[in-house]
Amino acid sequence: MAMAVSEKSLVVLDYLKSIGDANVTAADIAEALGMEKKSVDGIVTSGLIRNKGLAERIPAQIEVTDEEGNTKYKDVKFIQLTEAGKAYDHAAAQAADAAAKAVEE
Repeated sequence: MAMAVSEKSLVVLDYLKSIGDANVTAADIAEALGMEKKSVDGIVTSGLIRNKGLAERIPAQIEVTDEEGNTKYKDVKFIQLTEAGKAYDHAAAQAADAAAKAVEE
């Protein structure tokens, strides 16, 4: 069982759960949630990927058209939940954290 995530991480996690397997970038998430992209990057890296394994960044290329109508390819990293992220239960994680603290005391 993963340790409970922070409230900010939970907002991003819940958003990712709500969109299913849609391909989104940190900029997409930031726009949808009214957050700064830099904040979303930090939340994803420290709150969901590192030490928790709840999300992953998937390198990809997307096709974009510039103002002149020229097609170019842009490298992006889509953010998606892992199976652990899809199954994450915040209430259960909080209860496990509380039980672990009680044992330590």
